[in-house]
Amino acid sequence: MDPSNQIRTYLQSVKKATVSLHDLERLFLGQPCTYEQFSQSVLELEAEELIEMVQSKGRTGKLPSLAYQYRVQKNRLKEDTHKDIHQARLLLHPSIQLDSYYSSGAGIWEQDRPFIERIDAYLKREMFPSIPVPAPERSFELVADEKWITEKQGKELLMRIGLWDKFLIIPVEDPLMFAVNPYSLTKAVHKHLIVENKTTYQALLQALPDVPFTTLIFGGGYRVTKSIEMLSMQLPLKEAAHEFYYFGDIDREGISIWHLFNERVLALFGKPACLALPFYRACLSREFAYGKENQRGNEQALQDFLSHFTEEEHKLINLCLAEGGYFPQEIVPTHELCRIWRHTAWTT
Repeated sequence: MDPSNQIRTYLQSVKKATVSLHDLERLFLGQPCTYEQFSQSVLELEAEELIEMVQSKGRTGKLPSLAYQYRVQKNRLKEDTHKDIHQARLLLHPSIQLDSYYSSGAGIWEQDRPFIERIDAYLKREMFPSIPVPAPERSFELVADEKWITEKQGKELLMRIGLWDKFLIIPVEDPLMFAVNPYSLTKAVHKHLIVENKTTYQALLQALPDVPFTTLIFGGGYRVTKSIEMLSMQLPLKEAAHEFYYFGDIDREGISIWHLFNERVLALFGKPACLALPFYRACLSREFAYGKENQRGNEQALQDFLSHFTEEEHKLINLCLAEGGYFPQEIVPTHELCRIWRHTAWTT
């Protein structure tokens, strides 16, 4: 980046009313920038009245002479940025929207501008795509960096300039991990059991062919709250209806996971996920364990969770949580988990 632009970007982002010469010099540590280049850039900004010498601090004896401290002219910098954005609008592809940059920090404009210029070059060279592709592929196509969209705030930039939807980008999520019951694939309604932990998943796997469920899904904690979006792509059953049952640990985090998962399922499939109550009640029939004293809970999630249980069960769950206890899924042995799954009439 040109030294003048680098200093300008720094001044636009700095919160202080004044900056020292030392602050400006530090911007170029480890960079091949000579004193002549640096001083010329600072003097240009002085001439543009974007920075003003603090008279009481004086100037250096080195030539060209610079002030030891400068007052940052924020309003002039803002006007300068707005003029720059306006000029860019005249040159960029008309589909690129820059309105959000007038109100955002000038530093964001300077940070985004090189990528906007690459996207502009792409749009002037190509048409908008007609086929959706995964985010890393589109990312490399636009800016020659496959991680830009997913890991370097490329999605946020594309949303700022109003092009996220037009580039037909398929988000890359962790795949949904599940086992399929082939005997249930022809059913009109497909039931899915989601379990939070690997041990419970492994325990129930042997019973899957014997139950009216299409899949057994390994939740993996919060991971399933995103990967559930992949179900329709990984299990493309046409005109299928879906019912979801969730079984997790009875602790504050497990309840929060269920609550978030429930919201996602409702948004994706138009119907909430049911608690797999027979499994939860098998947990509640045992003595709870201790060791979750430091978990932070979601009060709304807890109240929604409790609404599915009886008054006595409310008291037991509240007592458990108040004492820093929890009911892990593993508290129920494999043979009992399989018996419950096989012999429960699962209806929503």
